[in-house]
Amino acid sequence: MQFLYEADLINKKHPVVSLSDVRLSDADLSGAVLSGADLSGAVLSGGAKLGYADLSDAELMDTNLSDTYLNRADLSGANLIGADLGVTEEELEQQAKTLAGATMPHGSIHD
Repeated sequence: MQFLYEADLINKKHPVVSLSDVRLSDADLSGAVLSGADLSGAVLSGGAKLGYADLSDAELMDTNLSDTYLNRADLSGANLIGADLGVTEEELEQQAKTLAGATMPHGSIHD
């Protein structure tokens, strides 16, 4: 945790992790709790594993998610505007645990 603070990856005034513009290709974050995290502009393509991760209310704006394993990930309330999903929204809906309230890449709110 100390490393995250010192690296300015955690906003000290708010409990939000900022990983914007970071390269996480091939990272294994399966089951990680990243609720509310700022991953905007991050590169997760190339096999990153986010299966069963909690990405609820996460900022994923302009994030590259192509070839990212999102099986059973919680994307409820996530901001996916401009994100490269690498799959259709229908395919993502089948993979993810939930997309309820997520803002999809083209700005629509998922039911």
